[in-house]
Amino acid sequence: MADTLKAEHIREMSEAEIRAAIAEREESRFRLRFRGATEQLEKPLELRWLRKDIARLKTVLREREQSAS
Repeated sequence: MADTLKAEHIREMSEAEIRAAIAEREESRFRLRFRGATEQLEKPLELRWLRKDIARLKTVLREREQSAS
């Protein structure tokens, strides 16, 4: 998955875009985990990339929440 997100790119996104990206990646992660349980994955590292992208998105979202307080 070559389209991993960089923190600089995430910080340019709106809060709604970040939440949508989190939901999209969570769905992809669920489908990959399900497929991985039934068959061998083509790119097993894709799960790790998705997890790290979700963490980056949530980190930036949390930073914004803390700075607003």
